[in-house]
Amino acid sequence: MRNHNYYVNITTNPSKTTLYIGVTNDITVRLGQDRENKGTRKSFTGQYYCFDLVYYEHFTHIEHAIER
Repeated sequence: MRNHNYYVNITTNPSKTTLYIGVTNDITVRLGQDRENKGTRKSFTGQYYCFDLVYYEHFTHIEHAIER
């Protein structure tokens, strides 16, 4: 049986005035993408500079991550 990795993550902007909550299967890649998009309108995290990780949780089932 294969192990699956899913993460719920909360990021914020440098002034800590905006939060973003997301679900991903590769938190390292996702945080890198958020940083690459900073200042652009490509994504919410880019537009609002939400690339500072505040919190994350690991799950092995996507349903549990989404439910959380």
